[in-house]
Amino acid sequence: MTQIIQSLSEISSRYDALFVDLWGCLHNGVTAYPDAVEAMMRYRADGGTVILVTNSPKPRKGVAAQLGDFGVPEHAYDAIATSGDSARAAMYRGAVGDKVYFMGDWERDAGFFEPMEVITDPVDIKRVPLDEATGIVCCGPFDPMADPEVNRPDFLYAKQLGMKLLCANPDIVVDRGDTREWCAGALARLYTEMGGESLYFGKPHPPIYDLARRRLAALNKDVPDGNILAIGDGIGTDIAGAMGEGIDSLFITGGLAAAETTGADGIDQAKLEAYLAREQTSPTYTIGHLR
Repeated sequence: MTQIIQSLSEISSRYDALFVDLWGCLHNGVTAYPDAVEAMMRYRADGGTVILVTNSPKPRKGVAAQLGDFGVPEHAYDAIATSGDSARAAMYRGAVGDKVYFMGDWERDAGFFEPMEVITDPVDIKRVPLDEATGIVCCGPFDPMADPEVNRPDFLYAKQLGMKLLCANPDIVVDRGDTREWCAGALARLYTEMGGESLYFGKPHPPIYDLARRRLAALNKDVPDGNILAIGDGIGTDIAGAMGEGIDSLFITGGLAAAETTGADGIDQAKLEAYLAREQTSPTYTIGHLR
């Protein structure tokens, strides 16, 4: 059974590095959580390394800029690994062909198509209408409040032509402040359920953890998996991914699963146990909010 803790400091000395989720852990999509930011700075001051591991479809420099806007200072972390960077690398290697139908908010997600210097001889990617496409790049829904089912007609057409859907953000939903929105993962799930092929690069899938380890290595940090702690509020992404990688995990109940796991006085142990049993998962530790 998971161990409930009240503060990261109770266990932090056991780990040399943290793989930390963003949305629901360090910020709520609008502003930073001060206690969580303080916990990261304290951990780094004690010699630990913080790698932010996010399912954001943005390149890491875009995430860094967004964090600054939310009030998360640069000295609260060491490096960033994004689902977007993993997915972009696959796109420029030709995972969905050279003519792609883009799904998302172009004003927000245009950075996804910026060149990647680490890719040698990249595919020349062109954005085209669906009826001209060789594949789909999905950074998110056109309307995050609309039921993913609105995409069924387009997905049926794409599936019949054998298009692959590259999912830049495997999250199903996210809470922006007090508003719950659909993410790219919900669309990819629908496409898969319809018989299409979806390609995933963020949590809980291996590519983003490989990227996070490379971020550690670039800092000259040789940290074995047993000395890494993954932190997040997504039971099917952050925790499932950590378990799949053999990494210890800290589950944040006050995020996406708040209604299922907490009561008036914080974590409700009976509700938590029932929730984890339903999800068939077992995080190493559990905390209400990162602090």
